[in-house]
Amino acid sequence: MKAKIVLGLSIILILPALALAQGSAGLTVDDIRVCTAIEDRQPVGADTSFDSNVGKLFCFTKLSGDQDSAVIYHVWYYNDKETARTELSVRAKTWRTWSNKTIPNTWTGSWRVDILSSDGNVLGSMEFTVRE
Repeated sequence: MKAKIVLGLSIILILPALALAQGSAGLTVDDIRVCTAIEDRQPVGADTSFDSNVGKLFCFTKLSGDQDSAVIYHVWYYNDKETARTELSVRAKTWRTWSNKTIPNTWTGSWRVDILSSDGNVLGSMEFTVRE
């Protein structure tokens, strides 16, 4: 009797983890761009180097997957230190989404945005520089 209860409890604990892992396994990043604006759901001013007076930057991401809904995160790094984390919903098998980050004019140097699945796997990454 105890073996059945333990086995049942194990299945209850494992099934949600399997569903979560399957959900992120089918998600693919098709495009990542860091840009100065988003217009009509498209990146504008995409580049890998920006002036220190840029003010704000956007990370545009186009995704595809085998499910109609998921959650991803845009994680912004300055000199390899996390400065922002934004949760974004994916609501279709093909989806465009973006986040933005205010860039202080004194934060020049190396930047990166990682796109993470809901379980923390890196789906893609984009490096860029803010020039003095």
